[in-house]
Parts: sequence; structure tokens; C-alpha cells
Amino acid sequence: MSDLTSKDGMEQTPRTIYLKDYRAPAYLVESLELDFDLDAQSTLVKSKIRFYRNQDVADETTPLVLDGHELQLKKIQLDGRELAGNEFLLQDEQLVVTNVPERFTLDISNEISPEKNTALEGLYQSSVMLCTQCEAEGFRRITFFPDRPDVMTRY
Repeated sequence: MSDLTSKDGMEQTPRTIYLKDYRAPAYLVESLELDFDLDAQSTLVKSKIRFYRNQDVADETTPLVLDGHELQLKKIQLDGRELAGNEFLLQDEQLVVTNVPERFTLDISNEISPEKNTALEGLYQSSVMLCTQCEAEGFRRITFFPDRPDVMTRY
């Protein structure tokens, strides 16, 4: 965990991740398309993510769990259909989508504020420039995504 400060400004204890606890991702990403409407105060990020179920570890009851940090969800669509509030759950730093098919496309619109991002991860403002840094868990500050090193895709 790279950011050790919670939303209320209190220090958090870094979480330790052990190899023995490793589980392969339930869903893999075939491709990702990103569209940015850049602004230091408020950037709109539109992502189009093509997923497929990892048959080795997940079945039709396994929800899709995406990481997101300091993102404002604006819209979410599954295969072109806007999801109702009871079809997903936005909690803490995760977006959970239930009842997903074996292969599907998720369109997400979210808003971020590069000028308020002081973590130096994701999209942030440095002086007059907008910069990105996504290793190792910084992409979750740009859009909702299974933000882990073993989830690879074509951008």
C-alpha cells in the first residue's frame, strides 16, 4: 500500500501482502480504452474495459471487484446498458459489480481532481504540468480497474 493516509487524514498502517495469500484475478482484461477531458481541477475519465472471466478461479456467481481511490463515479454501463443502483456497490476503495456475464464490456465515467492529488500517483498536478505515475497501484487513482501487477492488458 503506497498511500498511508486515510480520507480523514489519519495515518494508516501499511498492509502486508504475503505470497501464500496470492489468488489469481477472477476477471482478466482483454483491452482498455481511455478518454480524458483534462483539467487540473476536474478531469473527466471515460474508460471502456473488455473483461472475461478467469475460468480457473471464478464462476457465474463471482462478482467483479475493481479498485478506485478518490474517484467520483458518474456513470457505469455493462454492455451498453446503464446499471441500476442495485447492480453495483461502491464501498471504501472498491467498485463491486454483481451478475456479470462470462465476457462483457464495462464503460465507466468518473471524475478526478489532479490538483488535489498529493500522493504523486495516478494523475496529479506538479507545478503547471499534469503528470501520471501508475506503478504499482497508482492507476486506481485514474479510473476503476483491477489494479494489480498481474492484470495485464492492451491499452
